Amino acid sequence: MIRTRIAPSPTGFLHIGTVRTALFNYLFAKRHGGVFVLRIEDTDLERSDTKFETDILDGLAWLGIQLDEGPREGGSFGPYRQSERIATYEQYLRQLLDGGKAFYCFHTESELAASEGNAEGKIFAPHVCDHRDMARADDEGRMGGGERAIIRFRNESAREIVFTDVIRGNVRTDTSLLGDFSLAKNLRTPLYNFAVVVDDFLMQISDVIRGEDHIPNTPKHLLIQEALGFPHPRYAHLPLVLGSDRSKLSKRHGATTVHEFRQRGYLPEALVNFMALLGWNPGDDRELFSLDELAREFDLGRVQKSGAIWNQEKLDWFNAEYIRRKDRETLVRTAQPFLQAKFPDRVISEADADAALALERSRLRKLSDIGNDSEFLFREIAYGPALLAWKEMSAGEVKASLERSQSIIAGVEGIAFDKENLEAVFLAAIGAGDKGFLLWPLRVALSGKKTSPGPFAIMAVLGKEETIRRINRAIERHQQ
Repeated sequence: MIRTRIAPSPTGFLHIGTVRTALFNYLFAKRHGGVFVLRIEDTDLERSDTKFETDILDGLAWLGIQLDEGPREGGSFGPYRQSERIATYEQYLRQLLDGGKAFYCFHTESELAASEGNAEGKIFAPHVCDHRDMARADDEGRMGGGERAIIRFRNESAREIVFTDVIRGNVRTDTSLLGDFSLAKNLRTPLYNFAVVVDDFLMQISDVIRGEDHIPNTPKHLLIQEALGFPHPRYAHLPLVLGSDRSKLSKRHGATTVHEFRQRGYLPEALVNFMALLGWNPGDDRELFSLDELAREFDLGRVQKSGAIWNQEKLDWFNAEYIRRKDRETLVRTAQPFLQAKFPDRVISEADADAALALERSRLRKLSDIGNDSEFLFREIAYGPALLAWKEMSAGEVKASLERSQSIIAGVEGIAFDKENLEAVFLAAIGAGDKGFLLWPLRVALSGKKTSPGPFAIMAVLGKEETIRRINRAIERHQQ
């Protein structure tokens, strides 16, 4: 059984890099009929916060990345929060201590800094601890006297350790470079490198798919697994997500959390589709995939080794595509809160959102932009009479143009008052004449703006009565 996992720490909002790792784990598990697990690594009690755990779980659910096992879903291998597994970690720490494969280190932080670093503290050597051979009775006596100690792994001999990375091939490490590395602050406070090994074993994780920044940790995990008699899972280390300057994606590159992208009006389908192609490709030129299609296509063999560059313009393109493809009813409900935020001084209905989308949908790149090009639907736009003039039109010509438009609209009877019919009626009336002479004053009268959607689309949304009212108001304003 293929079992993959994602193990975020609840110390911040769900980062887009974590989401990409979660997505690849999810896709790999589904591709092979396996199980996808979420485990919360919350042993850092000072920084962990339940609001961040909620954000992680809600964010993955919003994206459609469904968990098979986790804190909310439960499962046969729980609990799924490390803070609820302390007794288990203590059991395995004691096993290593009793077997002589771990020991207590009493060095203070200042002593470690002095012994491991050079004069400037910039170059650090692996710590080979001179406490590694102390008798357990001496350890207990010192701790009984109030001394503090961490638990370290006894790295017995220098040798080459090799693991096969599904993406990168064989990775080799000289174990002498690791030193006697730390496992826990104490029996009740395990550190990452130890807890992750115990959890992956007990939760029967078959494939560990994670970021390449974890490659240096993997040899430590292999040594701990050997010491505890655990089998080795398969490893695949993903390329990091990089900003346009090829540094690790961070806040200086823009939004980095699911919460931020959601607030800015990105659709979950667009984010998933875009992130799936960050470091992976289907082997051809296809770009648009549903989550189910990605699960059928996903292959770790097509994951690239080099960093995946975040392309904001490409994400915006994906989002615009999914906005256009979204069914009207769902998009109206999704867009309504964004429009309400844009115009807080009035109650925005679904009908209002539908009207705005009718004008803006084809140009929207994200839903937070809704209302930018349909503002005139929801508030009076002040404009000067001069804006109504097309080129060098006189005041009399502007008035005549608006009155002609008014007459044409009044004559629209027996057909739908929609964009297509209005365009046909007006173009027939204009004939070979100057379109701007009639349509520029009309569009400004309707929108009050120099740039806006076309007059036929605006009239279709406003309706006949409101269209005539706005033209009358423009005539009055021009005469003032």
